[in-house]
Amino acid sequence: MTEQQIEIQLTAEKKQKPAFDSLEFGKNFTDHMFIMDYTKGQGWHDPRIVPYQPLTIDPASMVFHYGQTVFEGLKAYLTKEGEVLLFRPQKNMERLNRSNERLCIPQIDEELALSALKRLIQVDRDWVPNVEGTSLYIRPFIIATEPYLGVAPSKRYQFMIILSPVGAYYKEGINPVKIAVESEYVRAAIGGTGDAKTAGNYAGSLKAQELAEADGYSQVLWLDGKEHRYIEEVGSMNIFFKINGEVVTPVLNGSILQGVTRDSIIHLLKHWEIPVSEKKISIDEIYEAHKQGLLEEAFGTGTAAVISPIGELFWKDEKLSINGGKTGELSKKLYDTLTGIQLGTVEDPFGWTVKVKEENPHLVKNS
Repeated sequence: MTEQQIEIQLTAEKKQKPAFDSLEFGKNFTDHMFIMDYTKGQGWHDPRIVPYQPLTIDPASMVFHYGQTVFEGLKAYLTKEGEVLLFRPQKNMERLNRSNERLCIPQIDEELALSALKRLIQVDRDWVPNVEGTSLYIRPFIIATEPYLGVAPSKRYQFMIILSPVGAYYKEGINPVKIAVESEYVRAAIGGTGDAKTAGNYAGSLKAQELAEADGYSQVLWLDGKEHRYIEEVGSMNIFFKINGEVVTPVLNGSILQGVTRDSIIHLLKHWEIPVSEKKISIDEIYEAHKQGLLEEAFGTGTAAVISPIGELFWKDEKLSINGGKTGELSKKLYDTLTGIQLGTVEDPFGWTVKVKEENPHLVKNS
């Protein structure tokens, strides 16, 4: 199946675009979407780009009842030269298939999925925002659509991609956020689905998030599900600490999501010859490092916010101020470098960015 075999149906009535200088995250969606179906015995079939529209789906569809669904998140960026760049999109497609494996969803053709993503962006290219700090958020996802109330893998699925022009994920931007260490609820456990990007992981995190926000905190710091001692993630992001000159991040253990931004940060730090290690990190170690004045910086990493500095941790009724509540020098350098690579303003020594070619008018057509 090739790019040219993707059927394209253009919308007859384009939407009014939002003001790109006042975008919220995930509120607006482009004119078109990509859909591909899976039927057991037939495989994935009928890839198509169609006008953005509501789904017609049976109430008994298994996704509603047993949560068999996975998703991804990545971005497209508009350079000063007017080129559209993707950042390591192949890594997202690889992770989507790892999530598929865990949720018993059939593997997708990663190259076809990436081609479909590029074609969709070509069709809706004028939705890529051109204001500083904005981007086009890309959401690929798969849902189980077989109408059957039985606990078993579905025999039918839909793979879709939707696009959304976005501003900053956190209103604080690159400014530090306050984080509450979660002492009751658990995000995931080893052997569970923590290393898959599936909806249930996020639904299960909402209660703790809601309570933290009520107390004035932006997110929660998740501890492990067994001993409730070892640090795993912060909100829906991976986390890093700079302690006495060394950067440390929790080692991937089966319950931590393998973040693309996380991997990119580790590559950058090694490239700069800054000591970085992946290991089990207890909250007690962080508390002790803070007490001794060795906790220099902390920050979350993820596609949506890129880098989110942490200015305060709240644990056991004690507020731990980090770097005086200010953005650390390393956090700022990582943010500027990574966003610079994504926007094409900083040299990309790793070959991470992928250019979306200009639209070929012969390929974009009404079907």
